[in-house]
Amino acid sequence: MNNTLNLTWDRVSRPILHTLQVARVINKVGMIVLITILLLPGAYSQTYRQAAPSDFSGVWENVSNLDLSGLPTPYSPPQDATALPLVIEGDVKNIIFLIGDGMGLVHANAARFYVVGPEGRLHFERMPVTGLLNVYSYDALITDSAASGTALATGNKTRNGMIGLRADSTSVPTVLEIARDHGLATGLVVTSRITHATPAAYYAHINHRGREQEIAEQLSTANINVLFGGGRDMFLPESMEDSRRHDDRNLLAVMESNGYEIIGNRDELMSVEGDHVLGLFQTESLSTQLPEPTIAEMTAKAIELLAQDDDGFFLMVEGSQIDWAGHSNDEDYSIRETLLFDDAVREALAFAQQNGETLVVVTADHETGGMSIRRGNRNGEGMNIAWSTRNHSAVSVPVYAYGPGSLRFTGVIDNTDIAIRMAELFGFVGELMLEPVGE
Repeated sequence: MNNTLNLTWDRVSRPILHTLQVARVINKVGMIVLITILLLPGAYSQTYRQAAPSDFSGVWENVSNLDLSGLPTPYSPPQDATALPLVIEGDVKNIIFLIGDGMGLVHANAARFYVVGPEGRLHFERMPVTGLLNVYSYDALITDSAASGTALATGNKTRNGMIGLRADSTSVPTVLEIARDHGLATGLVVTSRITHATPAAYYAHINHRGREQEIAEQLSTANINVLFGGGRDMFLPESMEDSRRHDDRNLLAVMESNGYEIIGNRDELMSVEGDHVLGLFQTESLSTQLPEPTIAEMTAKAIELLAQDDDGFFLMVEGSQIDWAGHSNDEDYSIRETLLFDDAVREALAFAQQNGETLVVVTADHETGGMSIRRGNRNGEGMNIAWSTRNHSAVSVPVYAYGPGSLRFTGVIDNTDIAIRMAELFGFVGELMLEPVGE
């Protein structure tokens, strides 16, 4: 019996002793590397220090730690958590497409749990048609915003970094450009630079998203009716303060000569009229703070202006900075930007419900951060958020739809299907260039 115990202990102890001996030879540099790996941002989680509100009253103050204080109107979650009515019949005259850049299902969940708890709903969560969107690019399982934006806008997969081009560099039309050429009004609303990858995917055709100086030049002649966002620096000549151009082209002057009214602050946004308006409210990307207009205010004004066209309109709205929050692994920033984006969705849905001929689609171009919720109380308090990366992930993202044609966006679909089905609902069958070259 003793021999058996000694043999058993020997078998157990030898590996342990060997491991300890190996550990002794790890030099200081190796230990530093090991500690660094363990402390990488994606390997830790953070717990909210502030409890979620118990009711809707005063919710703006309760989430002021998320930098929502000071905005002109408070976030108002739906008082009714039931789904909006399903609209089956009717023609599509207008499409409002809202992209939460980097917004995965967990980003939406976290915002909802924090503000209204698990039983409440955000505005886009009340949309009656839901689906999942696959987002891989032509050359990678994990897409970037340029390739995914191109897929959403043109119905074609492309290589990461490319905009408005197929993988073989063939230029392909976007659903916005086709709508414009058919006489519909068109618009873009973003909280990034207006020349950033996602908005650029709707009007630019270029081999790399970083060539924003040239992207701005393409935008100046794109004849899009309403353009709201940041990025004034790409439109100013090199000789002017705040310019990031490397030439003396004044694209603001070019666009003004082409009939655009140029505005630059919230007061001007509220009062502007006309069929061609360029609003650049920051030198670079928006801060999403006062005195800038909110994404909801920009969306409401864009709808107001575009709806004056009797032929209909196409509007793309991007909550650009949900993605940046994911890259920073900053859950406060993520929730803040998701709620601001949801406010824009509220404006779109209010118009669509009143109008009856408007399709509203909400999705993301990809997920950012590998966000997960590890712990939390039943009422949404004490959420513990974990991140697995500072980059994009390969997971599918949610799709939400409301209005005529919304059933075309249910099930598991590809990001290329968005542009294809929108073009079909507009009646632009066969006008997207979808066939691979040589076939």
